[in-house]
Amino acid sequence: MGPAGSLPVSVHGPVGVLDLLVPPGTTGADLAGEYAARAGLPSIPLIYTRVGEPVSPDASLASAGVDAGDLVIATTSVPRPGTPAGEPDAPPTPSPPGPAAVLWCAVAVAAAALAGWSAAHADSGLTRAATVGVLLFAALLGVVPLGRYAAHRAQAAPAFAAAAAFIVVWDPDPARLPMVAGLTGLAGAVAAAIARAAGEELDEGLRTWIVAGSMVFVTTGAAALLGLGPSVAWSVLLVVGVLASRLVPGLAVDVPDQLLVDLERLAVTAWSARDLPRGRRRRAVASRQAVDVVVARGARIVTAAGVAIAVVAVVSAQMLLATATADLDQIGARCQVLAAGAALLLAGRSYRHAGARVALRSAGLGCWVVLAVAVLPESAPERTATLAGVAIGLASLLVVVAVAAGRGWRSAWWARRAEVAEALGAAVTVAALFVATGFCRTVWELTSNVGF
Repeated sequence: MGPAGSLPVSVHGPVGVLDLLVPPGTTGADLAGEYAARAGLPSIPLIYTRVGEPVSPDASLASAGVDAGDLVIATTSVPRPGTPAGEPDAPPTPSPPGPAAVLWCAVAVAAAALAGWSAAHADSGLTRAATVGVLLFAALLGVVPLGRYAAHRAQAAPAFAAAAAFIVVWDPDPARLPMVAGLTGLAGAVAAAIARAAGEELDEGLRTWIVAGSMVFVTTGAAALLGLGPSVAWSVLLVVGVLASRLVPGLAVDVPDQLLVDLERLAVTAWSARDLPRGRRRRAVASRQAVDVVVARGARIVTAAGVAIAVVAVVSAQMLLATATADLDQIGARCQVLAAGAALLLAGRSYRHAGARVALRSAGLGCWVVLAVAVLPESAPERTATLAGVAIGLASLLVVVAVAAGRGWRSAWWARRAEVAEALGAAVTVAALFVATGFCRTVWELTSNVGF
């Protein structure tokens, strides 16, 4: 026990936390010398308050605003001095590209897709060759890591390479369309790999290009090697898209080990009877800048993955409904597209990033629009009546959802129901795979031809 009026303080320094009981009127120099003597420091440290204000060596702790039980900081580092007078200032750092660069990138990708589709259906061979040359030149410029917008150009470069490959390998035969999609995805993956090797900034979108393109190529190539029909490849790709929407958040949340906080080491501000740490291990603190980097990286991953899932799901749903021609296969294909759309719509609620939610919900609505176009009758009056009925049904559903949202759609009760519905949609999507691909029909035909 110290004399009456003694001031207990905790000094956090290079070797750990030291609790001291100092007499009244102790100055900053006295406290720094006592800490240096007890901690065995070769030099006298500087003393700062818990909010970072320096404590003058001649001023008392009380005048510096240090109360009983407060934490003070002892550091041997010297603050960085300002720029000396007469020296030229450092050149200003250019500001990073804003949302307009992202919009420009999206417009470039859309233009590449439109050019590839139009040139593939052109009758003139000269037009196709010229378009391929222009697209390849644009892809080559995109992978060059020069300029302020190099990272954004690299995100669009695989789209130009994929469009050029689409023109070269285009074949309208439905049996060859899966391989056309596979080769197109492979070209985009190769261009993304080249762009990622050339530059290291903002490579999350390029990784998504590589994974998505390789996945499409492997799926369609395996179906072609095994002699399976085109509906098998499209159905498998649709299932992969639905399952990927549930796996992407877990892959995006990748926090480095050095940013993980040990809760047992957080209580360093409280006055207690801790002994002086014997080791020289310092406590790591996660800076705000490091946390912002991790959050931005995860946002880019989920956004790029959401766009890739939307493209693969909508294209696969359209081609699956077009290639499943048998009656039983059509039923399975329509059930699979319906369940996949519901699963993708509900999967968007688990994403906290607006871009990813919009992409997944657009994918779900795209699947339903494709299904609605496929089931509508061919005659104009019947098509109009059916479309009006579907519109009225969707409007009623939106009213129910709006009321539910106003009463607490994000409550635990609604969250449980949505989770069950999403899991059920994914399960139906996987189960309908065997019907949509003709597996059940083949087994039925084999067993019906065998006499008992």
